[in-house]
Amino acid sequence: MPMGVTAAVAGASGYAGGEVLRLLLAHPDVEVGTVTAHTNAGARVIEQHPHLVELADRVFEPTTAAALAGHDVVVLALPHGASGPIAAQLPDDVLVLDCGADHRLIDADAWTAFYGSEHAGSWPYGLPELIRADGTRQREALRNARRVAVPGCNVTAVSLALAPGLAAGVVAPDDIVAVLACGPSGAGKSLKPHLLASEILGAASPYAVGGVHRHIPEIEQNLAAAAGAPVSLSFTPTLVPMSRGILATVTAKLTGEAATAREAWLHAYADEPFVHLLAEGQWPTTAAVLGANTAHVQVAVDERAGRVVAVVAIDNLTKGTAGAAVQSANIALGLSETRGLSTSGVAP
Repeated sequence: MPMGVTAAVAGASGYAGGEVLRLLLAHPDVEVGTVTAHTNAGARVIEQHPHLVELADRVFEPTTAAALAGHDVVVLALPHGASGPIAAQLPDDVLVLDCGADHRLIDADAWTAFYGSEHAGSWPYGLPELIRADGTRQREALRNARRVAVPGCNVTAVSLALAPGLAAGVVAPDDIVAVLACGPSGAGKSLKPHLLASEILGAASPYAVGGVHRHIPEIEQNLAAAAGAPVSLSFTPTLVPMSRGILATVTAKLTGEAATAREAWLHAYADEPFVHLLAEGQWPTTAAVLGANTAHVQVAVDERAGRVVAVVAIDNLTKGTAGAAVQSANIALGLSETRGLSTSGVAP
């Protein structure tokens, strides 16, 4: 077991970077090293993250490979397209976790189509619980890894919702519909007029409608791995007035017996520490997973429509981003997967 692990966090002034810092400060085996930012370089950490009082004396350094050097772990919480050049300059023996999208997609053409730039290559994918068609889990690809692509938050919710049904053949892969309610922190900390409180409070509005959301090819990649076949996905996210959280409702055509459909999810998640299939009749709520590295799942069969309905709640900044990074780091470093991560949310 590694001792005295040091971790640097790039892009640490944003929401995702701040959440990584919060989790690492509670990790018994990790010491927070250099923290970097771009426009906030030179500012004190406490000015951007007043909740991180343990880092009150720290200052953000500029984001350079030199500043990140000398650490055992580097977490990149950078805008899409910015991680590749930095990661390429870091030594091969450093564990690098990319919270951006740069290294998630296997298909270079899909990257170009949705992101409009050159593909930086694919890394082992950091969703340990993702079940594949052959019954194996994605965590096996993370053991001893030194590069990890942390999943997108929406992707995590939809993948955990439906992968067990696809892997078990309970649902068909050709007519999947996902509708998500999302908190605006998933869009980052940069000022955007449509994310102002005056625009969001008291309102719910769809965005990236009609198959244009950048998470679509990543979701398809995961669900195809679970199904062992291509999938067809309609994906519609909706912005709702909660600062953090995702509630994903995902439906697909039932192919098996309605009475036994739930067993696929029971089997898939029985031993997963961070994914909980709720008791029948209890439905996920984002309030229950606030601040926790936990996904709450429920499954029902709509027999009139001939469809399975799977609902998942996650905190987009914890299980959806920073928690996934720490969980994957634990696996890669040979630590207990649950080390430093809470399964209990904050309520009310």
